Amino acid sequence: MKKDLLIVGFIVVILSIVFSGTKIQSVDEYYMTHADDIRPDSEIVTVSIQATTLIGHENRVKPELRRYIPKNGVILKPTKYVLRKDDTAFDILQRATRQERIQMEYQGADKNIYKSAYIQGINYLYEFSAGEGSGWMYQVNGKFPNVGVSRYRLRDGDTIDFLYTTNLGDDIGGGM
Repeated sequence: MKKDLLIVGFIVVILSIVFSGTKIQSVDEYYMTHADDIRPDSEIVTVSIQATTLIGHENRVKPELRRYIPKNGVILKPTKYVLRKDDTAFDILQRATRQERIQMEYQGADKNIYKSAYIQGINYLYEFSAGEGSGWMYQVNGKFPNVGVSRYRLRDGDTIDFLYTTNLGDDIGGGM
């Protein structure tokens, strides 16, 4: 009997330790963890995610992925986010996809020779989902940077567009 009480007491202590250090959040709270309210003195950037190159060319996309192409090709319309110190284009993409609940997968900077994160897929549209030359590219203020997405430091007022290409960037103005 004493042994059973000791075990129950031990379990209660362990559970109280675990739950006192665990913040339980709703799904909405989780996705808003990194949300910042835009104030008049905030530095801001604008981000959009588009796969408009696939409109009218859905047959290029693997059949099981076609349902992820929005009718107008816009996955995220231009949306403003607070710019934090040393934010990169990748930081803003991560924040936007988390807050808007858009699927995004990437390869870490430590996993490739470019030492920058590599965007593998957004909204279930991946590199090669629409053929050999397809994948994600980004531009800042209408220009395609020559550095990886996690190495591009943003400035107040920048506009970042993540664009799906089907032809190594030639179809979106970012070809070699």
